[in-house]
Amino acid sequence: MTIVSHTSKSPAPLSLSSSIAVACIIITPIALALICFAARLHIIELSHVVRAELLFALLLALMACGMPVSIALGLSVLTYLFILSDVDPKMVGLKLFTSLDRFEIMAIPFFILAGNFLTTGGVARRMIDFAASLIGHWFGGLGLAGVVACALFAAISGSSVATVVGIGSIILPALLQNGYPPRFGGGVITTSGALGILFPPSINLVIYAVATGGMQPRGPDGAVVDSASVGQLFMAGVVPGLILATMLGATTWYRAWRNDYPRMRRASWRECRRSFRESVWGLLLILLVLGGIYSGLFTPTEAAAVAAVYAFIIAVFVYKGLKFSEVPAVLLKAASMSAMILYIITNAAVFSWLLTSEQIPQSMAEWMTAQGFGTVGFLLITNIVLLAAGNFMDPAAIVLIMAPILFPMGAALGVNAVHLGILMVVNMEVGLCHPPVGLNLYVASGITGMGIAELTVAVLPWLATMLVFLIMVTYIPALSLWLPHLLGLL
Repeated sequence: MTIVSHTSKSPAPLSLSSSIAVACIIITPIALALICFAARLHIIELSHVVRAELLFALLLALMACGMPVSIALGLSVLTYLFILSDVDPKMVGLKLFTSLDRFEIMAIPFFILAGNFLTTGGVARRMIDFAASLIGHWFGGLGLAGVVACALFAAISGSSVATVVGIGSIILPALLQNGYPPRFGGGVITTSGALGILFPPSINLVIYAVATGGMQPRGPDGAVVDSASVGQLFMAGVVPGLILATMLGATTWYRAWRNDYPRMRRASWRECRRSFRESVWGLLLILLVLGGIYSGLFTPTEAAAVAAVYAFIIAVFVYKGLKFSEVPAVLLKAASMSAMILYIITNAAVFSWLLTSEQIPQSMAEWMTAQGFGTVGFLLITNIVLLAAGNFMDPAAIVLIMAPILFPMGAALGVNAVHLGILMVVNMEVGLCHPPVGLNLYVASGITGMGIAELTVAVLPWLATMLVFLIMVTYIPALSLWLPHLLGLL
């Protein structure tokens, strides 16, 4: 009889630097809370500025501990209210419920549901076939077809993740089969998928409208500045979305031409017509949503509900890419994603209310004005802050936290609310494509089988193009405001 002894491996001890980092992450929130208690007991006196700094420091410390953003928002607000503020804490419960009592918020779960139906219903494959029939014979034609398909799919889904999954899962294997290197395909889809949060109906633009809705900051002349509506933001995203899609396509073409990547044969007019007929039901959703909104037929929220019903019909009955037995799973997935976003919205609304009641954004705007920061300096700092936040936060959370802070500051300096919204979303696009929490990278990594480090190197040429585009959007407001002005929305 042989006796086999099983020895369990003990985990390797942490290095000194790692131990210090872990200790700091654990101790920092505790130390901040103790400072707050000391101020409450009048052991120490804290100025208004220091209290505001403590609020943000506590929020960052809680997130650094690995706490979900929504819970970190709620705990930091409650800590501030109970210890550092005289505001009635009962207002928290009221704000949690009233923050969701807004008609435009209903657009978010409906657009998420529509995107899920389209992702699993065969719409993406038909859009790729249509784009490939038009430009597949160009250098990097299949990659260019991926860029065009991402732009088209973004205009009907409103989600970056849905775009990467829907288009990437089909186009990436096709690129490999046609002799393209994996890095080329990974770079194209990871960055082009980010168009999903810029083209209308962008869920992030809806979140920006919700986060700043009801705020009435003062402009440089002392007049009240209105927040941006969903309709204004949707139309403002069209021209920047087309320009970014063109720039990403140009980068794709140049790299394919320089490396002599394969080209597809030119499709006949008959093949083009056939691919258009097969994809027309998905393309009609773009006209249905945008045309319905700007013709006054229905509001953005009603358009979202119509889009969800339409997407269900074409996915199940027209394209038949989704079976009835699969519908409950799609509904459950959409409900889970919607609940996550709505939970963040409620806590972010309380955070925004606290900032407003404590006059923190107004104080920051006054400080920037006193320091001589003009519009150029404010926009530069805004980009730096948002790009830094994109390193460790989800786009929706960044918009919900930063929009109520940046909107009053920008209004005081004369920055248009619509321009600021597009600027924030473009920053979020960049954040989706770089580590450590670039969501598009992780989704594309799962599709391609490439590691995050390898995929990060692959996206660099397209990421550089996106940064150039960010500078253009930042300092050429007409890119965002021209079309809304033309249509009389501003």
